[in-house]
Amino acid sequence: MYKGVLLGFMAFAAYAMSDAFVKLLHGSLPSYEAVFFGALLGLTALPFIKRKSDRWREVIIAKRPSLWLVRAVFGAIGSTSAVMAFTALPMAEAFALIFLMPIFVTVLSVIFLKEHVGWRRWSAVIAGFVGVLVVLRPGFRALGVGHLAALICGLSGAISMIALRMTGSQEKRVTLYGAGVIGPLLLTGILMLWDFRWPQWRQWMLLLGYGLLAALGAVLLMLATQKSPANHVAPTQYSQMLWAVAFGYLLFNDPLDWPMLIGIVIILGSGLFTFVREYKVTRWWRRTKVV
Repeated sequence: MYKGVLLGFMAFAAYAMSDAFVKLLHGSLPSYEAVFFGALLGLTALPFIKRKSDRWREVIIAKRPSLWLVRAVFGAIGSTSAVMAFTALPMAEAFALIFLMPIFVTVLSVIFLKEHVGWRRWSAVIAGFVGVLVVLRPGFRALGVGHLAALICGLSGAISMIALRMTGSQEKRVTLYGAGVIGPLLLTGILMLWDFRWPQWRQWMLLLGYGLLAALGAVLLMLATQKSPANHVAPTQYSQMLWAVAFGYLLFNDPLDWPMLIGIVIILGSGLFTFVREYKVTRWWRRTKVV
Protein backbone atom coordinates (compact mmCIF):
# COMPACT_ATOMS: atom_id res chain seq x y z
CA MET A 1 0.00 0.00 0.00
CA TYR A 2 2.79 2.43 0.88
CA LYS A 3 4.42 1.81 -2.51
CA GLY A 4 1.26 3.00 -4.22
CA VAL A 5 1.09 6.17 -2.11
CA LEU A 6 4.78 6.86 -2.80
CA LEU A 7 4.19 6.37 -6.52
CA GLY A 8 1.26 8.77 -6.23
CA PHE A 9 3.53 11.45 -4.77
CA MET A 10 6.02 10.81 -7.57
CA ALA A 11 3.26 11.02 -10.19
CA PHE A 12 2.00 14.39 -8.99
CA ALA A 13 5.56 15.67 -8.65
CA ALA A 14 5.97 14.88 -12.35
CA TYR A 15 2.69 16.67 -13.13
CA ALA A 16 3.79 19.74 -11.14
CA MET A 17 7.12 19.81 -12.99
CA SER A 18 5.22 19.53 -16.26
CA ASP A 19 3.17 22.59 -15.30
CA ALA A 20 6.36 24.47 -14.42
CA PHE A 21 7.76 23.73 -17.88
CA VAL A 22 4.67 25.14 -19.60
CA LYS A 23 4.76 28.21 -17.36
CA LEU A 24 8.36 28.78 -18.45
CA LEU A 25 7.01 29.37 -21.96
CA HIS A 26 5.61 32.66 -20.55
CA GLY A 27 2.80 32.61 -23.11
CA SER A 28 5.19 32.75 -26.07
CA LEU A 29 3.05 30.12 -27.81
CA PRO A 30 -0.76 29.94 -27.93
CA SER A 31 -2.09 27.83 -25.09
CA TYR A 32 -3.82 25.41 -27.45
CA GLU A 33 -0.57 24.88 -29.35
CA ALA A 34 1.21 23.93 -26.13
CA VAL A 35 -1.63 21.53 -25.32
CA PHE A 36 -1.43 19.99 -28.79
CA PHE A 37 2.26 19.14 -28.47
CA GLY A 38 1.75 18.05 -24.87
CA ALA A 39 -0.99 15.64 -25.95
CA LEU A 40 1.13 14.43 -28.86
CA LEU A 41 3.95 13.59 -26.47
CA GLY A 42 1.40 12.11 -24.09
CA LEU A 43 0.90 9.30 -26.61
CA THR A 44 4.29 7.96 -25.49
CA ALA A 45 2.60 6.68 -22.32
CA LEU A 46 0.18 4.45 -24.24
CA PRO A 47 2.54 1.43 -24.63
CA PHE A 48 2.98 1.39 -20.84
CA ILE A 49 -0.73 1.77 -20.06
CA LYS A 50 -1.95 -0.70 -22.70
CA ARG A 51 -2.23 -4.30 -21.53
CA LYS A 52 -1.45 -7.27 -23.74
CA SER A 53 -5.14 -8.10 -24.06
CA ASP A 54 -6.03 -4.55 -25.14
CA ARG A 55 -6.37 -3.53 -28.75
CA TRP A 56 -5.04 -0.25 -30.10
CA ARG A 57 -8.44 0.69 -31.45
CA GLU A 58 -9.78 0.72 -27.88
CA VAL A 59 -7.90 3.99 -27.37
CA ILE A 60 -10.74 5.70 -29.26
CA ILE A 61 -13.50 3.06 -29.37
CA ALA A 62 -15.37 3.02 -26.07
CA LYS A 63 -18.26 0.98 -24.76
CA ARG A 64 -20.00 4.24 -23.87
CA PRO A 65 -18.98 6.63 -26.67
CA SER A 66 -20.99 9.58 -25.36
CA LEU A 67 -19.11 9.59 -22.06
CA TRP A 68 -15.80 9.13 -23.88
CA LEU A 69 -16.66 12.20 -25.95
CA VAL A 70 -17.56 14.20 -22.84
CA ARG A 71 -14.20 13.39 -21.27
CA ALA A 72 -12.39 14.14 -24.54
CA VAL A 73 -14.00 17.57 -24.99
CA PHE A 74 -13.64 18.67 -21.38
CA GLY A 75 -10.14 17.22 -21.28
CA ALA A 76 -9.24 19.62 -24.09
CA ILE A 77 -10.97 22.54 -22.36
CA GLY A 78 -9.36 21.73 -19.02
CA SER A 79 -5.85 21.33 -20.44
CA THR A 80 -6.04 24.55 -22.44
CA SER A 81 -7.44 26.57 -19.54
CA ALA A 82 -4.77 25.10 -17.22
CA VAL A 83 -2.01 26.37 -19.52
CA MET A 84 -3.68 29.79 -19.58
CA ALA A 85 -3.96 29.82 -15.79
CA PHE A 86 -0.34 28.84 -15.18
CA THR A 87 0.80 31.42 -17.71
CA ALA A 88 -1.13 34.27 -16.11
CA LEU A 89 -1.07 33.41 -12.40
CA PRO A 90 1.41 32.38 -9.72
CA MET A 91 1.50 28.59 -9.63
CA ALA A 92 0.17 28.31 -6.08
CA GLU A 93 -2.77 30.60 -6.86
CA ALA A 94 -3.59 28.68 -10.03
CA PHE A 95 -3.49 25.35 -8.19
CA ALA A 96 -5.67 26.72 -5.38
CA LEU A 97 -8.46 27.52 -7.83
CA ILE A 98 -8.01 24.34 -9.86
CA PHE A 99 -8.22 22.33 -6.62
CA LEU A 100 -11.85 23.39 -6.33
CA MET A 101 -12.49 20.34 -8.51
CA PRO A 102 -13.68 18.08 -5.63
CA ILE A 103 -16.09 20.82 -4.56
CA PHE A 104 -17.46 21.07 -8.10
CA VAL A 105 -17.74 17.26 -8.20
CA THR A 106 -19.91 17.30 -5.08
CA VAL A 107 -22.27 19.90 -6.57
CA LEU A 108 -22.46 18.17 -9.97
CA SER A 109 -23.04 14.77 -8.38
CA VAL A 110 -26.25 16.13 -6.88
CA ILE A 111 -27.39 17.52 -10.23
CA PHE A 112 -26.42 14.68 -12.58
CA LEU A 113 -26.09 11.59 -10.38
CA LYS A 114 -28.87 12.46 -7.92
CA GLU A 115 -26.56 11.65 -5.02
CA HIS A 116 -27.52 12.57 -1.49
CA VAL A 117 -25.03 15.01 0.01
CA GLY A 118 -25.12 15.50 3.77
CA TRP A 119 -24.41 18.62 5.78
CA ARG A 120 -20.73 17.74 6.19
CA ARG A 121 -19.98 17.80 2.47
CA TRP A 122 -22.15 20.90 1.96
CA SER A 123 -20.12 22.58 4.71
CA ALA A 124 -16.95 21.66 2.81
CA VAL A 125 -18.45 23.16 -0.36
CA ILE A 126 -19.21 26.42 1.43
CA ALA A 127 -15.74 26.46 3.02
CA GLY A 128 -14.16 25.91 -0.39
CA PHE A 129 -15.92 28.89 -1.90
CA VAL A 130 -15.03 31.01 1.14
CA GLY A 131 -11.41 30.04 0.49
CA VAL A 132 -11.80 31.24 -3.11
CA LEU A 133 -13.06 34.62 -1.92
CA VAL A 134 -10.09 34.90 0.43
CA VAL A 135 -7.65 34.06 -2.39
CA LEU A 136 -9.29 36.29 -5.00
CA ARG A 137 -10.35 39.17 -2.73
CA PRO A 138 -12.67 40.67 -5.36
CA GLY A 139 -12.79 44.43 -5.09
CA PHE A 140 -9.37 44.57 -3.43
CA ARG A 141 -7.23 43.28 -6.28
CA ALA A 142 -7.43 43.02 -10.05
CA LEU A 143 -8.86 39.78 -11.41
CA GLY A 144 -8.03 38.57 -14.89
CA VAL A 145 -8.44 35.85 -17.47
CA GLY A 146 -6.04 33.60 -15.53
CA HIS A 147 -8.45 33.37 -12.60
CA LEU A 148 -11.34 32.52 -14.91
CA ALA A 149 -9.20 29.95 -16.72
CA ALA A 150 -8.25 28.24 -13.43
CA LEU A 151 -11.90 28.01 -12.39
CA ILE A 152 -12.85 26.62 -15.82
CA CYS A 153 -10.07 24.06 -15.49
CA GLY A 154 -11.40 22.91 -12.11
CA LEU A 155 -14.96 22.73 -13.43
CA SER A 156 -13.85 20.83 -16.56
CA GLY A 157 -12.00 18.34 -14.38
CA ALA A 158 -15.13 17.87 -12.29
CA ILE A 159 -17.27 17.20 -15.36
CA SER A 160 -14.71 14.65 -16.55
CA MET A 161 -14.82 13.02 -13.12
CA ILE A 162 -18.62 12.79 -13.23
CA ALA A 163 -18.36 11.14 -16.64
CA LEU A 164 -15.77 8.76 -15.17
CA ARG A 165 -18.16 7.83 -12.37
CA MET A 166 -20.92 7.16 -14.86
CA THR A 167 -18.51 4.98 -16.85
CA GLY A 168 -17.58 2.97 -13.76
CA SER A 169 -15.52 -0.14 -14.44
CA GLN A 170 -16.92 -0.68 -17.95
CA GLU A 171 -14.01 0.96 -19.79
CA LYS A 172 -10.41 -0.16 -19.95
CA ARG A 173 -7.51 1.98 -18.77
CA VAL A 174 -6.30 2.51 -22.30
CA THR A 175 -9.74 3.87 -23.29
CA LEU A 176 -9.90 6.21 -20.31
CA TYR A 177 -6.43 7.53 -21.03
CA GLY A 178 -7.22 7.79 -24.72
CA ALA A 179 -10.07 10.21 -24.05
CA GLY A 180 -7.76 12.49 -22.09
CA VAL A 181 -5.12 12.54 -24.85
CA ILE A 182 -6.92 12.13 -28.17
CA GLY A 183 -9.56 14.73 -27.32
CA PRO A 184 -7.07 17.55 -26.62
CA LEU A 185 -4.92 16.43 -29.56
CA LEU A 186 -7.76 16.67 -32.09
CA LEU A 187 -9.53 19.76 -30.78
CA THR A 188 -6.41 21.86 -30.27
CA GLY A 189 -5.10 20.61 -33.62
CA ILE A 190 -8.16 22.16 -35.26
CA LEU A 191 -7.48 25.47 -33.50
CA MET A 192 -3.90 25.39 -34.76
CA LEU A 193 -5.18 25.58 -38.35
CA TRP A 194 -6.03 29.25 -37.73
CA ASP A 195 -2.90 30.26 -35.82
CA PHE A 196 0.28 28.17 -35.76
CA ARG A 197 3.68 29.42 -34.64
CA TRP A 198 6.65 27.18 -35.28
CA PRO A 199 8.45 26.76 -31.93
CA GLN A 200 12.06 27.80 -31.54
CA TRP A 201 14.61 25.38 -30.06
CA ARG A 202 14.14 26.64 -26.47
CA GLN A 203 10.37 26.34 -26.81
CA TRP A 204 10.81 22.80 -28.16
CA MET A 205 12.79 21.88 -25.04
CA LEU A 206 10.10 23.29 -22.77
CA LEU A 207 7.35 21.52 -24.73
CA LEU A 208 9.27 18.25 -24.44
CA GLY A 209 9.50 18.68 -20.69
CA TYR A 210 5.81 19.59 -20.49
CA GLY A 211 4.58 16.62 -22.52
CA LEU A 212 6.98 13.89 -21.41
CA LEU A 213 6.68 14.70 -17.70
CA ALA A 214 2.88 14.62 -17.99
CA ALA A 215 3.14 11.22 -19.72
CA LEU A 216 5.45 10.01 -16.94
CA GLY A 217 2.94 11.22 -14.38
CA ALA A 218 0.17 9.22 -16.06
CA VAL A 219 2.24 6.02 -16.03
CA LEU A 220 3.26 6.50 -12.38
CA LEU A 221 -0.35 7.19 -11.41
CA MET A 222 -1.48 4.01 -13.14
CA LEU A 223 1.17 2.03 -11.24
CA ALA A 224 0.14 3.76 -8.00
CA THR A 225 -3.51 2.69 -8.34
CA GLN A 226 -2.35 -0.87 -9.02
CA LYS A 227 -0.42 -0.92 -5.74
CA SER A 228 -2.92 0.95 -3.53
CA PRO A 229 -6.66 1.72 -3.46
CA ALA A 230 -7.53 4.79 -5.52
CA ASN A 231 -8.90 6.63 -2.48
CA HIS A 232 -5.45 6.39 -0.85
CA VAL A 233 -3.66 7.67 -3.94
CA ALA A 234 -6.01 10.53 -4.87
CA PRO A 235 -5.18 12.84 -1.93
CA THR A 236 -1.50 12.81 -2.91
CA GLN A 237 -2.38 15.24 -5.70
CA TYR A 238 -2.46 17.99 -3.07
CA SER A 239 1.30 17.64 -2.78
CA GLN A 240 1.37 19.61 -6.03
CA MET A 241 0.72 22.71 -3.94
CA LEU A 242 4.07 22.25 -2.17
CA TRP A 243 5.80 21.97 -5.52
CA ALA A 244 3.90 25.02 -6.74
CA VAL A 245 5.08 27.12 -3.80
CA ALA A 246 8.66 25.88 -4.25
CA PHE A 247 8.73 26.48 -8.01
CA GLY A 248 7.03 29.83 -7.58
CA TYR A 249 9.69 30.96 -5.13
CA LEU A 250 12.72 29.49 -6.90
CA LEU A 251 11.84 30.00 -10.57
CA PHE A 252 9.19 32.67 -10.94
CA ASN A 253 9.42 35.00 -7.92
CA ASP A 254 5.71 34.47 -7.35
CA PRO A 255 4.20 36.54 -4.51
CA LEU A 256 2.46 34.66 -1.70
CA ASP A 257 0.93 36.88 0.97
CA TRP A 258 -0.86 35.83 4.15
CA PRO A 259 -4.46 36.20 2.89
CA MET A 260 -3.63 34.05 -0.15
CA LEU A 261 -1.93 31.46 2.05
CA ILE A 262 -4.95 31.31 4.37
CA GLY A 263 -7.31 30.92 1.40
CA ILE A 264 -5.15 28.14 -0.05
CA VAL A 265 -5.22 26.27 3.26
CA ILE A 266 -9.03 26.58 3.41
CA ILE A 267 -9.45 25.29 -0.14
CA LEU A 268 -7.04 22.39 0.38
CA GLY A 269 -8.68 21.46 3.67
CA SER A 270 -12.18 21.47 2.19
CA GLY A 271 -10.99 19.46 -0.82
CA LEU A 272 -9.28 16.81 1.29
CA PHE A 273 -12.31 16.55 3.56
CA THR A 274 -14.51 16.10 0.50
CA PHE A 275 -12.28 13.26 -0.73
CA VAL A 276 -12.56 11.49 2.64
CA ARG A 277 -16.33 11.90 2.87
CA GLU A 278 -16.86 10.86 -0.77
CA TYR A 279 -15.06 7.59 -0.11
CA LYS A 280 -16.97 6.87 3.08
CA VAL A 281 -20.37 7.73 1.63
CA THR A 282 -20.29 6.77 -2.06
CA ARG A 283 -17.63 4.04 -2.23
CA TRP A 284 -17.37 4.71 -5.97
CA TRP A 285 -13.58 4.50 -5.78
CA ARG A 286 -13.68 0.73 -5.45
CA ARG A 287 -15.35 0.22 -8.83
CA THR A 288 -13.52 2.88 -10.83
CA LYS A 289 -10.24 2.48 -12.70
CA VAL A 290 -8.25 5.66 -12.25
CA VAL A 291 -5.57 6.48 -14.82
